[in-house]
Amino acid sequence: MTISRLACAAAMTMAMGLTVGCAATPTQESTGQIVDSALITTSVKAALASEDIATLLNVEVETFRDVVQLSGFVDNAEEKMMAGELAEGVEGVARVENNLIVKPAS
Repeated sequence: MTISRLACAAAMTMAMGLTVGCAATPTQESTGQIVDSALITTSVKAALASEDIATLLNVEVETFRDVVQLSGFVDNAEEKMMAGELAEGVEGVARVENNLIVKPAS
């Protein structure tokens, strides 16, 4: 009897641990959120690649809880604005943090 109770308690503890391991925290995404973020990141990169502007291919895209962060360098302010607008147009994006830097004129 004692062994079965111990085994049951151990199984419940493991199940609770696995459930908590998949839960989101303020600084980490849940498993589902990670998948959603990866899909958004891929969609934003595809939108940037669809434009015939070479510098947009080098834009770094990170997504955390539906917030997209763009970083890297672009040639002019129009490209920066375009990248932000393309990212905002992707389904699932809640907000865009456009941290792109316009290269200084040489």
